[in-house]
Amino acid sequence: MVTTYQPTARTTPTRYRERAHYERRAIHDILDEALICHLGYSNAGRTVVLPTTHARLGETLYLHGSTGGGPLLAARAAQASGSGLPVCVTVTLVDGLVLARSAMHHSVNFRSVVALGDARVVDDPVEKSRALGCLLDHIAPGRAADCRAPDARELAATGVLALDLVEVSAKVRSGPPADDPEDVPLEHWAGVVPLSLTAGAPVPAEDLAPGTAVPAYLARLALSHQDPTSMTAPAQARPSIQPESTSLT
Repeated sequence: MVTTYQPTARTTPTRYRERAHYERRAIHDILDEALICHLGYSNAGRTVVLPTTHARLGETLYLHGSTGGGPLLAARAAQASGSGLPVCVTVTLVDGLVLARSAMHHSVNFRSVVALGDARVVDDPVEKSRALGCLLDHIAPGRAADCRAPDARELAATGVLALDLVEVSAKVRSGPPADDPEDVPLEHWAGVVPLSLTAGAPVPAEDLAPGTAVPAYLARLALSHQDPTSMTAPAQARPSIQPESTSLT
């Protein structure tokens, strides 16, 4: 398989092109780490952006929804006309706040992905079941095998969209602030405040049967969401490029 996605006019940034990445592995890693995506589409001539959960299986991105929700209804209407639903899906991971000596050069260290294409409704029962399992395991790996499977009514009410990963790009900003040389002598603090998503100890439901043990996969989940600054590996060990300017856009 080709190791990179082919850049297009829509996936080529107009600014800071050196921050763009097209490597499949880097893009997959960002998609897999993010727990929430934002789905943009057009509904009756109005642009709508909604948060939802997602999961990647190979080169397909699955998006969770409701059969009565706007995205699924719009996708159904598009398919009735013989086409898919044009969408833009984004994820963003915030890795740090970049504080410069000047107001102009403040920024954010981030990793983001933009995926464009035509989404389709997943109707095949086998694919839909597989997609829902992936969505569960994306949130908590191992959970799909440790909960009641959806019944026919629940399956009928749940919608899934599929987007083939073809027109995709990542954009990454990392590193310290890049103050103008004349600002370096200023006595303002400058640097980076690292940020990360961390997991706390599992809190049992009030009606959980006494003696029910916390599953081992939740312990592994907590480890995967440790504060990177408390781990032995350096917090900077992430896909990165060095920017020419600290402006976010």
